[in-house]
Amino acid sequence: MLILYIDLYKEILKALPGSIMKLQQLRYIWEVAQHGLNISATAESLYTSQPGVSKQIRLLEDELGIQIFGRSGKNLTHITPAGKAILDMASRILDETDNIRAAASEFTDQRRGNLSIATTHTQARYALPPVISTFIRRYPDVHLHMHQGTPMQIAEQAAKGTVDFAIATEAMELFENLVMLPVLHWNRCIVVPTGHPLCEQQPLTLEAIAQHPIVTYVFGFTGRSRLDEAFTARGLTPNVVFTATDSDVIKTYVRLGLGVGIIASMGYDAKLDSGLCALDASHLFTQSTTRIGLKHSAYLRSYMYDFINLMAPHLTREIVNEALMARSKEDVAALFQHIDLPTI
Repeated sequence: MLILYIDLYKEILKALPGSIMKLQQLRYIWEVAQHGLNISATAESLYTSQPGVSKQIRLLEDELGIQIFGRSGKNLTHITPAGKAILDMASRILDETDNIRAAASEFTDQRRGNLSIATTHTQARYALPPVISTFIRRYPDVHLHMHQGTPMQIAEQAAKGTVDFAIATEAMELFENLVMLPVLHWNRCIVVPTGHPLCEQQPLTLEAIAQHPIVTYVFGFTGRSRLDEAFTARGLTPNVVFTATDSDVIKTYVRLGLGVGIIASMGYDAKLDSGLCALDASHLFTQSTTRIGLKHSAYLRSYMYDFINLMAPHLTREIVNEALMARSKEDVAALFQHIDLPTI
């Protein structure tokens, strides 16, 4: 890893002769780009002053003899073509700098550190509790941080490296620098109040469901796209009267009689969801796949491999490393062609 870092640093030095730039300056220009060229927001995120950020950017540009950012008065307006090339190399160098720190930590204390996970409510509420419970008992000195958001938000966090893993069903395929590791397949159920007419519907059909108001997930959450595809394929337009981001809210409004609910099967618990019954709908919808997304350049500490393996036993250290080294998404997919994922 250290050799790779040195090679990257040589690459940027070769591209920009005579440079004695500091890593701090590379961090500043990268953060400015991530904050929409807003120097005030960048300074706040870095716990420094706005003049200090501006000064370091100017010093770097003067040293290199080019403009990284275009300006209108005192405001940054755009990234120049040269700036885009520099930011790309700076991003790689900063990634490797973080990896060097992680590698050093691995040798100084293998069971102490931090792990940041971004995920959706459904995964946090239903899929992750047993994994996290076991992990915390195994690694009491690892500080675990969980961030919840939309699939797009959490995938973006992983792509930027602000979290170690993103765990979701949708949106991660939109980010080219993420490696997506399949965890499990899941499908849906229909939740209705006990005694609802659909309980007597045999077999359960999309046509029968479409005759009722529907309460389900917001588009872009928890495999909602598969639900819409199924109705569209049958020439049906479901009457979706209420949407929410999590199963608990959906079930609440089903109890109130707002409509029939369509949720992930993992979101129903017969013991806890008294007054509701769940009707299997796996024959009506294409199954969805939960995945763990992480950056190609990620350096994984031992406890990170262990977390992944706790969530998906088929994701061994060897398989994860092969996926990180794969050249394309197709190569990653080929690793799992002959692995039967669990279905819930």
